[in-house]
Amino acid sequence: MKTTLIILLCKLLRLAGKLVGKGSSLPGRIALKLDPNILQKIRLPNKIVAVTGSNGKTSTVEMIAHVLQSSGKKIAYNKEGSNQIEGVTTFLLNDCTLGGRCKSDIVLMESDERFARYTFRHITPTHYVITNLYRDQMTRNGHPEWVYDIVGESIHDDTHLILNADDPLVSCFGLGRKNVTWFGVDKLPFSTERNTSLYHDGRYCPNCKARMKYDFFHYNHIGSYHCTNCELHRNDTAFTVTDASLQDSYIVVNGKYRINLSFSGIYHFYNTLATFSICSLLGVPEEQIASSLNGYTMKSGRIVKFSIGEKIGTLLTSKHENSVSYDQSIRVAVQDGRPCTVTVIVDAISRKYFTSETSWLWDIDFELLAADSVQEIVLTGRYCWDLAVRFSYCGIPSEKIHVMEDIGQAVDYLREQAPGYQYVITCFSDKDKFLDKVEKRDEE
Repeated sequence: MKTTLIILLCKLLRLAGKLVGKGSSLPGRIALKLDPNILQKIRLPNKIVAVTGSNGKTSTVEMIAHVLQSSGKKIAYNKEGSNQIEGVTTFLLNDCTLGGRCKSDIVLMESDERFARYTFRHITPTHYVITNLYRDQMTRNGHPEWVYDIVGESIHDDTHLILNADDPLVSCFGLGRKNVTWFGVDKLPFSTERNTSLYHDGRYCPNCKARMKYDFFHYNHIGSYHCTNCELHRNDTAFTVTDASLQDSYIVVNGKYRINLSFSGIYHFYNTLATFSICSLLGVPEEQIASSLNGYTMKSGRIVKFSIGEKIGTLLTSKHENSVSYDQSIRVAVQDGRPCTVTVIVDAISRKYFTSETSWLWDIDFELLAADSVQEIVLTGRYCWDLAVRFSYCGIPSEKIHVMEDIGQAVDYLREQAPGYQYVITCFSDKDKFLDKVEKRDEE
């Protein structure tokens, strides 16, 4: 009886929350206070898919849900992106009957990499996708190898892992395991023979600390590698991007399935490939997966088209304190090739905690913005002067850089003077401070 009442209360709180535009975590938090073991008392379907990693979780989960729903499956997932145990509890209890049985065919959950160990004490995923592990939120997450240890606590022996073979740290999860499926990207025209990032987190083996050797890099430490001392190496992949174009925005999976993308970027290649991999393993015909993903436009708000006066542009949502995320957004703007202005906004480091720690700005490859196509750069927000100091070391002519703390003033400058196509790079914390001052055209 107690379980039934908790489920009913969670449903009512979630309904009330939707009416006021909030409440994706609170109902679950209250349910867990009433019964910390409530997740062990509900009956889940036979397929439970989890997704975690530093970057790409929300986008990958959205695409997986889209493909599975297009194939006729009923899916329960945390579509709001509330990915700690409270948010997971909310969406699971809301999918349950009052008797505690989940009504969906498949449970799909995005899980914060630090909190997966708590969620998966109660739930054992049948399939577990791990996208990547990067430098991320130093105040909260510390070193990637520390996060690796934490994620390891969430992995059950009988869970089927779906791992990014191109990430050496993620690959360590597969050492000694048989129930692993690998996905990765072949050497392609955008691959490089040497690491071109400001730092090289793949220089030493994460398993034994000996030197690593790379055959090629896609970006940062992502590529084809092998340890000079131990067994760690890039595994053969069951699901592979065998051809791709950043200019024409497409990938080809396993030499057979071409998928046209609504947004071009190596990140999106990996998210799409991870989606293809897990959906195939769940039994969706691969032709149908490719058709569902072809031209799919993201709904998560990570990429937003806008207009500002007579100009148009794209806001690319990156993670503050995550240099790899910023690097990929910068590459999108530079690889576009059109004359453009790039605006970088850092006004609040985080939505969840306060810190004024900005050392992560020095890990971002802002030097890429020296490209001829980038005609002007605008730095704005509370930390614009921290940005300005960082840019003073980029070798970019100072006359191309405009610094203004007030975001409204920066928007006025973009509207009246900034040349070319407009790219804005910022975080979830700050994106609405910009979007509220312009007109959104559509979202990708």
